[in-house]
Amino acid sequence: MENGYTSDSEEELVIDYSDLEQKYAVSAEEGLDTFIVIDGAPVVTEKKVEALTKILKKLFGEVGRIREDGGFYMPMEDGKSKGYIFVEYETPEQAAAAVRTFNNRRLDQKHTLLVNKFTDVQRYAMTSSEADTFEAPEEVPYVEQEHLRSWLKEPSSRDQFILYRGEDVGVYWNRKLENPDVIVNRPKWTETYVTWSPLGTFMCSVHRQGVQLWGGESFSRKVRFAHPGIQLIDFSPNENYMVTWSPEPIMLPPEDSPARASVPFTSADEGKQIVVWNVKTGLPMRTFSSALPDPDPTIPKKINWPAFKWSSDDKYLARVIPGQQIFIYETPGMGLLDKKSIKIDGVVDFEFSPAKLSTGKKKNGNDEHMLSFWTPEVNNQSARVTVMKVPSKEIVRTRNLFNVADCRMHWQSEGDFLCVKVVRYTKTKKSTFTNLEFFRMREKNIPIELVELKETVVNFAWEPKGDRLVIISTGDLTPVATGPAGAGAGRAGAAVLAPAPQSTGETTVSFYGLERSKGVNGLFRQIRTLEKKNSNSLFWSPGGRFVVVASVGTSTSTNGSLEFWDFDFEGERKEGFSVEDVPANLQLMATGNHYQLTDVEWDPTGRYVATSSSIWGRASETGYRIWDLKGALLREDSMDRFKQFLWRPRPPSLLTEEQKRHTRKNLRDFAKKFEQEDMLEETMANRELVEHLLRLFDEWYAWRETVEEGLAEEKAALGIDDSVKKEEREEIIEELVEEVIFEKEEELED
Repeated sequence: MENGYTSDSEEELVIDYSDLEQKYAVSAEEGLDTFIVIDGAPVVTEKKVEALTKILKKLFGEVGRIREDGGFYMPMEDGKSKGYIFVEYETPEQAAAAVRTFNNRRLDQKHTLLVNKFTDVQRYAMTSSEADTFEAPEEVPYVEQEHLRSWLKEPSSRDQFILYRGEDVGVYWNRKLENPDVIVNRPKWTETYVTWSPLGTFMCSVHRQGVQLWGGESFSRKVRFAHPGIQLIDFSPNENYMVTWSPEPIMLPPEDSPARASVPFTSADEGKQIVVWNVKTGLPMRTFSSALPDPDPTIPKKINWPAFKWSSDDKYLARVIPGQQIFIYETPGMGLLDKKSIKIDGVVDFEFSPAKLSTGKKKNGNDEHMLSFWTPEVNNQSARVTVMKVPSKEIVRTRNLFNVADCRMHWQSEGDFLCVKVVRYTKTKKSTFTNLEFFRMREKNIPIELVELKETVVNFAWEPKGDRLVIISTGDLTPVATGPAGAGAGRAGAAVLAPAPQSTGETTVSFYGLERSKGVNGLFRQIRTLEKKNSNSLFWSPGGRFVVVASVGTSTSTNGSLEFWDFDFEGERKEGFSVEDVPANLQLMATGNHYQLTDVEWDPTGRYVATSSSIWGRASETGYRIWDLKGALLREDSMDRFKQFLWRPRPPSLLTEEQKRHTRKNLRDFAKKFEQEDMLEETMANRELVEHLLRLFDEWYAWRETVEEGLAEEKAALGIDDSVKKEEREEIIEELVEEVIFEKEEELED
């Protein structure tokens, strides 16, 4: 008897529930896909639990509805929270959106939230069915990886470039006087076009299924991004992130399809066309629709690219909805800055400053980013250019403008100046002219200098890391045809699908510099003006000083004209002012021509200029040419079905400012080394012929040595004494001298 109950057989008391358990069995993951786990939350006492709960509920309630009863659970231990929280949403889609939106989201200066689906945590955690004893995982042997910047160790500091012709893509070492050395050449390496990442770490190939990044000495594949139908790509300045666009909306395979597991997108991403990727992980961070609100949807629109603009440190990316607002997102969480957009009535466009700065005179590493935007004349309000700090959103300067037809904002590379190119209507409204408004960002209260021009500016370019500039203006505007996506300058997303007007008629080229003799009160002075030109494009050397003024992509007889200018010519000054007034001595070094010119690009060191004519630019005589910075033609190569020539970019120099000053001060001494290398290369220009002659001499010496040995044996057999005194021996020195007696160049007729 037990507990007052007696039975002959205990087995008769056991009821079999196996059929019911099988019928109503629930998967371990079924019903749990609406849960998320938040880790990295602040550890607080019981007094602060209510406040923290209110903050987190409001934050995570932005992407979905949290269940009322037990939908938010914060475990406690010894009167303190454990730093992780369980949240239950009403639908799995809301839970997925929470993970995508808030994972790696910074809550405050000390806490970054890590958000995962509960099913993922459960899947990868150790379960009770596993062995009770811990078994260490198998150790994977270390495999040394190729250095992604190994090309920078090249002893002669040569640069690499890409040649894309026909179906072949090749990477080459540049050589000054001889044909380039091939590093790797692969057929069908890409399906559309290739490009370099901004710092040259990766080569990107674009395919129907997505983008692939290649790097290292062997150019092996490093990362793959699956985005079907991709056409445009754009990197953040420091290569941490990449944005891709496809005209085809994202479509997911059926849930029961095996291909679903390999797709990096969720149901919330369906229908989107723009993807922001993390380059290191190869995973999408957030997706966006490329369609923006438009008052007239019947008119076909062209994609504005790049869709996002980045801050200089990759911290922020922003997008504008014309006429309404600017969205600023913060990486890596991809959440809206301060959880809301910036509403600006009538806003047209904006630009980030390329460097952090403050409104004071001194540069400070803790300065905020600057963002400029402009609004047109709306509802009796004047047009306006505004400069705002990010992330504080503090307005630091505004400028009212009148009779405005258009605006373009041009930041100087160090953020010292912002030039706003304002196209204004004349009083009759029948024509336009241009004003240049210079914002002096480093000076107190940001003073603005006005330069008024009589014509319309069609091209404007700041000197890199300098305060000099060149503009091209005209009175006759005609749009210039452009190539397909990916053409143009050859950079990812460099294709201008809605090109700004350029001139095909006569133009005026003007050179400007900033007065130095008057200190901070110096004005921008015109150094020289060239009238009745046909140029429409400007290309500054990456190091400044040298600029190429060219006629690109036009159908006129002057297409392909090139002028090489030096702002600091070491010779007699020709301008009507001293170097103390404006630090410039402008000199035309050379002129050239490249028929059907479509692209011009400086190498990253500023030593060479590549000009090319591509079939994407509708050129019939395709190929490329290499010039030195003084305009001397070094190499010319005509190629059928030529598409792209791209120099490999270099990352910023690791030298300190003191080391750079030392190099500039002793530049003449360093130059001797490179001059010797150039002379050596020139003397070895006919290296193959010289090596052939040396081989013949080696064969002659080997034959003569054999004959002498045989002769000595014969003399010894005949008893002839062939020995001589050491002092009587003669030393014969042979020297090979190559002398060019006559050289003539002739053009062969086709």
